Amino acid sequence: MSTTAEANTTATENGQSVHPQRKWQDYFGFSTDHKVIGIQYLVTAFFFYFIGGALAEVMRTELSTPDPDFVQPEFYNQLLTMHGTIMLFLWIIPAGAGFANYLIPLMIGAEDMAFPRLNAVAFWMIPPAGILLMSSFYNGAPQAGWTSYPPLSLVSGKSGEEIWILSLLLLGASSIFGAINFLTTILLMRMPEMDIHSMPLFCWSMLATSGLILLGTPVLAAALILLSFDLIAGTAFFNPSGGGDPIVYQHMFWFYSHPAVYIMILPFFGVISEVLPVHARKPIFGYRAIAYSSLAISFLGLIVWAHHMFSSGTPGWLRMFFMATTMIIAVPTGIKVFSWCATLWGGKLDLNSALLFGVGFLSSFLIGGLSGVMVASVPFDIHVHDTYFIVAHFHYVLFGGSVFGLFAAVYHWFPKMTGRMVNETWGRLHFAMTFIGFNITFLPMHQLGLQGMNRRIALYDPQFQTLNMVCTIGSYILALSTFPFIINVVWSLLKGKKASRNPWRALTLEWQTSSPPIIENFEEEPVLWAGPYEYGIDEESIDGDEDLDEMLAAVSSEGQ
Repeated sequence: MSTTAEANTTATENGQSVHPQRKWQDYFGFSTDHKVIGIQYLVTAFFFYFIGGALAEVMRTELSTPDPDFVQPEFYNQLLTMHGTIMLFLWIIPAGAGFANYLIPLMIGAEDMAFPRLNAVAFWMIPPAGILLMSSFYNGAPQAGWTSYPPLSLVSGKSGEEIWILSLLLLGASSIFGAINFLTTILLMRMPEMDIHSMPLFCWSMLATSGLILLGTPVLAAALILLSFDLIAGTAFFNPSGGGDPIVYQHMFWFYSHPAVYIMILPFFGVISEVLPVHARKPIFGYRAIAYSSLAISFLGLIVWAHHMFSSGTPGWLRMFFMATTMIIAVPTGIKVFSWCATLWGGKLDLNSALLFGVGFLSSFLIGGLSGVMVASVPFDIHVHDTYFIVAHFHYVLFGGSVFGLFAAVYHWFPKMTGRMVNETWGRLHFAMTFIGFNITFLPMHQLGLQGMNRRIALYDPQFQTLNMVCTIGSYILALSTFPFIINVVWSLLKGKKASRNPWRALTLEWQTSSPPIIENFEEEPVLWAGPYEYGIDEESIDGDEDLDEMLAAVSSEGQ
């Protein structure tokens, strides 16, 4: 691994500024440039996405028949555990951090993150953690699911379980370092003219996300360290055979892991708030409502964890409290959904790949949110606990709330990151296959759950086979949908039309610089000449000054 010297010297040639260019080798070294680190995060996250997705396809193939005839149940449990862990901790969370790294300094007019070296360290903790986790396949991967509840986690695949713990501790430390950087950069390094109510909503969402990470992750780390003691040293913090209490582990685990859902989706709430106004050519509806609802979700996310434990002997009065707080969290979430729909309403919609994934996000997440209100209710939750209804709900929230937002972000900022436009035909095909495959895979699981099919099992009652076959076919379509995406990325990088600095005529600051941005981010001090979402507002020019549309047109044509 090499260390990249940050060469910021700008030369002059024939009266024109010549900026140093990034070399491809920089992306494999210890660079402190937030843009390089952002790309490193994203490429690493997608590498693990392909691995986690492949594991899911093996599981769905096994579940196409009632008997365990493709993989053995023990190996199925390992696949289940690794799929969940990889998708959550090595794909979605790092992908959110990747976009935050790339975009936050550009959006607020800063040259870099507050702590560039800490930023690089945070990224370089992820590849070793991922490799460590994958290495567990060679000596018995963990089998206790991504929740690793004791006592199951204490008696199955001990070496793999310990590797799982070490890997998560590394990833948790990386996450905390990143959150410190995001929080400090947003609060202290905004350009002087940008007050907190002028900054893009993506920054608000990262403020809320960072707060959750800093408050929740240490609790999970403590739980994992105590679980590790039980595994290695024979203590009995959570081991009931030695007098320990496994319910305490569940409280500590869910204190982090329910907010972790918001850690995964809040960054993409921010993405959607950026994508929809640009491609609908309308101001965002309810800027402050969306901004403060992010903080409300963050706060409420910390006091709902025990709704995952309604069937674990939780006292009735406690069930009532957590049922109420869980339902209340639908209010700030509903405010966001309403604001996004109102932003689209009456807009001049450009149905390109970014907006299609944005709309796909809205519809999918809405289903996940509504089923979330259903499982917040104690009687209903007890009925469907540990069934495929929960699998369906979980994927509509996380795939709908994160993955559709993630792809919307890729298509929206691809021109800025690479200097090339994407191929819209491949992008629309990617969306269509993803949306169709996703719904065929996960929608029937609601019915499977209501009929009583348990999750986390490799064999099941033959009466569920038809619906499971439908789910498996959907998962194959979902897997095939990655090919248009890969082809699009490679084709666009090699043959795509060159992007101007502002191909979407957007108003946030990252579009004021070149595509891709120069090493110093901006050639000159960025100018805050409009709010981030002031699209389609009637204006008058004064004394012949350029109005907003003329300035956007001028900036959009540069670099073509």
